[in-house]
Amino acid sequence: MAHTDHQTMRRVLRREIAGTIGLLTDEHDFRAMRRYRSFTFDDHKIYLEQVEALLRTRASRGSHTTIALFDPQEYAEFCSDTGLDPDAPSSRTRFTAELATTGPTIPYDGRPLSDVVPALVDEAVRQATWEYASILLARLGTCATCGEDIGRAAFTRASDLLVRILDTAPPGTRHLVCSITGTPETLLSVLHADENDQGATDLDEAEALEFTTVLALGLATRSPGGLVMRTSAPGTTDRIYGWRLRGDGLEPLTAGEVFDAYCTDHESGDLISPESGVDYCVPPDLGGGSDVTPPGHHH
Repeated sequence: MAHTDHQTMRRVLRREIAGTIGLLTDEHDFRAMRRYRSFTFDDHKIYLEQVEALLRTRASRGSHTTIALFDPQEYAEFCSDTGLDPDAPSSRTRFTAELATTGPTIPYDGRPLSDVVPALVDEAVRQATWEYASILLARLGTCATCGEDIGRAAFTRASDLLVRILDTAPPGTRHLVCSITGTPETLLSVLHADENDQGATDLDEAEALEFTTVLALGLATRSPGGLVMRTSAPGTTDRIYGWRLRGDGLEPLTAGEVFDAYCTDHESGDLISPESGVDYCVPPDLGGGSDVTPPGHHH
């Protein structure tokens, strides 16, 4: 009887344990792991099928599983730094546990793995973009004239602009894209902002942080770039408008400039037919001097 009670308690406790699985999302990374004898899979398609079966089984039992992006190069570096044998399952487990706290992860929600993989890759790109932009912002240091932290001031400015952009946007779903090209690498950030039933704006915190950081970097470095937004609502045409980064502020794009940006092939320069049911327009007035250079580090 006591033995049965212990087994029951262990089953209950097992449901309380959250798990993480490190996923090899593409064929290249999968082949890199095959150099280890202890990694016994030899077909990426079958590997993904087995992972999905495991995830579904855990979900059916009420277990929560987080999926992390497993990078073979980062794994090799982790093993080298920690003195672990890379050709050991326990080392992969240690690395995966590390990913659960530091790497890009998403919770498994029952979707097919073919839908989960793009979401995981997007999360990895978003985190890498945020980390890169944050490093560049931190390197700007303090203003030689007033001593203010340039990166922090730019982030505050970008946050204020984003709030005003969302506050002045029409009701509905908003899709924002910010790109800057003057940094060592072109950076692109996307933010989805949906209006809930109470009229408030719902934002993904990680998306909002990355977006604001990229915008702040563009403002602080006065890099060429822009910000465009598409708004959608039932029963109305979609509206697309935007701004170019000008100094450490935003300058509204004309309706013609927005049309040209969306209806021109950037590689060939050829015209693209405009979408039906879309209005390319001038952005609303943000107020607060958004289209002029505000007081800041242009001493």
